[in-house]
Amino acid sequence: MASKKIALALIAAAALGGCKTPYSPAPLATNFPTTKQEKLQAAAHWTAIASHMEQQLAGELKKSPPRPLYVASPANPTPFQLAINNQLISSLVSDGYVVSRTPAGALQISLDIQAITFAPNRKQAPTVGVATAIATGVWVLAERIGDPVGKLGRFAGAAGVGAGIDAYQWYGSEYASGPTPRTEIIITASVTDEHRYVARTSNTYYVADADRALYGEAPSQLSQSFQVKGDR
Repeated sequence: MASKKIALALIAAAALGGCKTPYSPAPLATNFPTTKQEKLQAAAHWTAIASHMEQQLAGELKKSPPRPLYVASPANPTPFQLAINNQLISSLVSDGYVVSRTPAGALQISLDIQAITFAPNRKQAPTVGVATAIATGVWVLAERIGDPVGKLGRFAGAAGVGAGIDAYQWYGSEYASGPTPRTEIIITASVTDEHRYVARTSNTYYVADADRALYGEAPSQLSQSFQVKGDR
């Protein structure tokens, strides 16, 4: 009887421990719903995001009477800024827009690129499946509660090691390797005339920390120097 009372008390305590108090001195910190964000790792990715940005602006430009466009260039562009400007011009010309070489009489497109560095060791949620050996020479994608990989895992287990590893690589190929980058960039493209914004779009991307210099940020900002004192 005593053991039953202790067990009931523990269950009640656990239930109460999982409840939130109705009042709090500050809002409770919660995570945002899981989202995905591309990581820029090659010049081809720059072409892709310039094309995507042009498509976003085109949707807004169609709402106004057609006018020539002028893409403003920064005074001392970084390799990334120079490439994005050139690729944006190419995308606009390819889609039939008139792009002027001078700003007179044209709508101006300007790009604002902001690089941000977050704290080291940022947390990253694991993917929903992991490769697990279920027998000698047989692999399966381990299924976690609520994860929609059961069919894929069962296929891998039935087909054997080759298909299992291929399935795992296929499933995980969407996700960038390595830890969550410390560096992100926000690219804002604005189309303006003398008095107003005609179109505007912003996009955020991860950047490989080792490539910060391409975006105008010094790589040294990611490292810390230590003074070592030897014996004298």
